[in-house]
Amino acid sequence: MNRQTFKLLPELFGDGVMAEIFSAERTVLAWLRTEEALAWAQAEAGVIEPGDAEAIAAACVPANIDLPRLWAEAANVGYPILPLVRMISAALPEGPNGRVHYGATTQDIMDTGLALQLGEALDRLSELLGAFGDAVAGLVAGHAGTVVAARTHAQQAVPTTFGAKLAVLLAEVTRQRERVGATARQVRVVSLFGAGGTSAAMGERSSAVRAALARELGLRTTEVPWHVARDGVAEFGVTCASLAATAARFAREVVDLSRTEVGEVREAGGHHRGASSTMPQKANPIGCEAVIGMSGTAGALSSALFRAMEAGHERAAGEWQVEWYAVPLLAELAAGALATAADVAAGLRVYPEAMRANLDAEGGLIMAEAYMMRLAPALGRERAHDLVYKAAHEAREHGRALADALLEVAGPGDLESLGALPIPPESYVGDAEAVCAAALAAWRAGPGAGREEAVLEESA
Repeated sequence: MNRQTFKLLPELFGDGVMAEIFSAERTVLAWLRTEEALAWAQAEAGVIEPGDAEAIAAACVPANIDLPRLWAEAANVGYPILPLVRMISAALPEGPNGRVHYGATTQDIMDTGLALQLGEALDRLSELLGAFGDAVAGLVAGHAGTVVAARTHAQQAVPTTFGAKLAVLLAEVTRQRERVGATARQVRVVSLFGAGGTSAAMGERSSAVRAALARELGLRTTEVPWHVARDGVAEFGVTCASLAATAARFAREVVDLSRTEVGEVREAGGHHRGASSTMPQKANPIGCEAVIGMSGTAGALSSALFRAMEAGHERAAGEWQVEWYAVPLLAELAAGALATAADVAAGLRVYPEAMRANLDAEGGLIMAEAYMMRLAPALGRERAHDLVYKAAHEAREHGRALADALLEVAGPGDLESLGALPIPPESYVGDAEAVCAAALAAWRAGPGAGREEAVLEESA
């Protein structure tokens, strides 16, 4: 008996819609749709009779496919299309039964079916990415003015706002939306070139049949075979890994900011949500942990598709099979990461009071750059830097406020340009709110807006 490996991560945090797209039943259905559409396309081009196409179309239904037998025979053949075609043909009378799969090869059917599945998968990823982006946009809009410490090298740097922090992520999500659209245009392409990529079996009407097949299935046509040119499939995998990584960047931020010693955000709670079996106080960021786990797996798995791109001659000898495992799992990991990240973002608890308190964690050292830049016009940047550096060292060594230490180390007249001390963090957030507005405008403009602007700029 053929048993499926149990995969705990997608079982707990995967996306049911994506799992269904790459289910055994939907995969076989994609092949059946391709065989049916091929028959109609060949009838349109005059390769087979319309009556034969009608009969074939009626036979290309799941009821005529014995799945256990299909997989058993596919394991013997090495590929599933020969037994699939035999089952379709067995449901037909003499005449039409000899016109199934006419002039096509196994990979034509499987690659065209894959193109249908990849298109559906990207539609689902686009939907999930939209939900994630909308949730992040809500946080950007709601916290455009919520002051928080910006951190570089994991240490407090200068003040920013929580909205501006997430605006950078929102801009990334906006770019990802364009990448998903571009990848969809790349992979929605028909394959119908026969055994060696020359379409010799179908003769002079091969191009017309291919174009008709593409129309039947809502795909692009092409005049160049891609049996061993797997860059489009690899692009899909890389897009999946990249989407998961974007979700993981958000998840990592939430994990870091929800540390006990930071406490600026927290995942939404619930009874036993993130609970420990031994420590009753724990509420672990389990949604974010799942996203990070799925992203790490997707990133590693996507590299396998570059190995698949090494396929030689006119047909792969093992490289193609890499895709059979990697592509469905990459799609499910990306979908799970986006869906889970969207849930976390939509329910995220934000604590502005903790953010404000953390700004004072080092006695105002976070304002060192602000002091330096206000002193620089009068003292010059280097002298101002050295003066504030000395004050910061004194403040850190003796546990004092930076403003007090600065008063001690400064010479006569050095601080005349500063005005009242201390300088509040709220006065040194620069263009944070403008950053939020720009990121929100780009996201709300919708798919394709950035591409259209780029085309206008190039043509100007």
